[in-house]
Amino acid sequence: MTEVSGKTFDAPLLKRVLNYVKPYLNIFCGTAIFAILIAFLSPARPLLIQYAFDNYILTPNEDKLLIITLLLVGLLFAESILQYFYTYWSNFLGQSVIRDLRLQVYKKIIHFKQQYFDKNPIGALVTRVVSDIETISDIFSQGLLVIIADILKLIIVIVVMFITNWRLALFSLASIPLLLVATYWFKRSIKEAFQDVRKQVSALNTFVQEHIVGMYIVQLFNRQDIEFERFKSINDNHKKAHIRSIWYYSIFFPIVEILSAISIGLLIWWGGVQAATTTDVTLGELIAFILYIHMLFRPIRQLADRFNVLQMGMVASERVFKVIDTNESISNLGKISLDNCRGDIEFKNVWFAYNAKDWVLRDVSFKVSAGETLALVGATGAGKSSIINLLTRNYEINQGAIYIDGVNYLEYDLKSLRKNVSVVLQDVFLFSDSIYNNIVLGRQIDLEKVRAYAKEIEIDDFIKSLPNGYHFNVRERGGMLSLGQKQLISFVRAYLNYPKILILDEATSNIDSESESLLKCASEKLTKERTSIVIAHRLATIQNADKIILLEKGRIIEEGNHEELLSYNGKYKLLHNLQLKNS
Repeated sequence: MTEVSGKTFDAPLLKRVLNYVKPYLNIFCGTAIFAILIAFLSPARPLLIQYAFDNYILTPNEDKLLIITLLLVGLLFAESILQYFYTYWSNFLGQSVIRDLRLQVYKKIIHFKQQYFDKNPIGALVTRVVSDIETISDIFSQGLLVIIADILKLIIVIVVMFITNWRLALFSLASIPLLLVATYWFKRSIKEAFQDVRKQVSALNTFVQEHIVGMYIVQLFNRQDIEFERFKSINDNHKKAHIRSIWYYSIFFPIVEILSAISIGLLIWWGGVQAATTTDVTLGELIAFILYIHMLFRPIRQLADRFNVLQMGMVASERVFKVIDTNESISNLGKISLDNCRGDIEFKNVWFAYNAKDWVLRDVSFKVSAGETLALVGATGAGKSSIINLLTRNYEINQGAIYIDGVNYLEYDLKSLRKNVSVVLQDVFLFSDSIYNNIVLGRQIDLEKVRAYAKEIEIDDFIKSLPNGYHFNVRERGGMLSLGQKQLISFVRAYLNYPKILILDEATSNIDSESESLLKCASEKLTKERTSIVIAHRLATIQNADKIILLEKGRIIEEGNHEELLSYNGKYKLLHNLQLKNS
């Protein structure tokens, strides 16, 4: 896994970024050519001005001066056209690269284990996918190519200066060593400041994303003032990080201007005397060198900023590649396609922990035959949902094995396995989209087929009663629907998959009475002739299950059907009597 070092030039990292340029190599080469042409054209204007001043102004020649003026205008237009193409194609290249990179990062993220999301803040991942990748585009539009072009321009200007008049060149460059020292200090100092900026941006994104999603809890428990104070603190740290980076700019830029003024002062002092008393320096050369100094100091000043941009891109690249290099994807080495799934399930000596210390499941073994209904009961934290997470391969088991139709389920292709398993959760997640799109989830299934499935489980009338029916937008997380209504949508979504194995995780709890009868009917039809695993707290809803397992601290302590468990005089009977008494 890549560590964030913050180096301005990290050759392996830069090479990795440039690998994404390969599909756009022609554009990259064309942009580089434009940059080189701009660098060569830049000193041409001062040369023409020098020539015009010495030959056609001091000794007036209007016709030839007009020609020089037209050449200057033409040169300016040529530079502008080249600058247009350079700016457009460098930004096009940057946006193309980050589009491909963002696709790769997002594809990686959607295949991560659920355990990865348990450990990593969602806001930080949003920062990686959005703002960090956007920063990488600056490597091409404002960083690498511009740095190369500016350095080339500096070399050409300095060479022209020495060819024109080496004495004036030396006076003009007298303050350059001090400028290089200041530039090195700025580049080194800004690195740490920028890394802190990126850290604070990530913290801000994480806090905002998490608390907007959890705004219901914030308001319900009157935590608005407390959370606002926390946000103020995080926002203040964000501001301080930016101010710190701005402080370095506020020191560096005036230094550059002072050094530039010193160079011009030395040039005018020595060059003016020479121009007035000798023939070693002409007035045209003096004017040209003033322009050369501006050409030198402006790119050098900007180079520090360019290096900062490049450095920001490098830091962002390291963060993004750290996600890409993270090996947290669920292994999919299975080659067998689960085409004709019967639905036989067996857990054999399964051990599982979300971390290395605390076992959630301890040596769990049970069998469910095809078409049977298994009910899982037990206190919160007993391991019921963990069994579901393992069966759907959202998490990987630590020890033991799980078999479906007599085959270790790791030998099945992951997509094929999940195609045969549908889950209806207590907390239904709906996207900000239409009911139809939330049911099909991108699959190419026409509306009439969806309606036919909804009719089978008697939910079609409920959906049609909503504004715009199947095209009703449920908004973010299904906020326009009640818990029971969201459950109904999830039942249709699960049934449309026509699974051989159905999992109902507290799917009929905490619902309104209006939806309860619809859910009960839908549940009966969904569980018919397919293997079903039901998690329930209300024992009255699972009395007809073929097998009931009572879990406690990750172990199976009782197993059997409803009548058998009542005859044991164990914890199941105690729980049953307690619920019966409180009903």
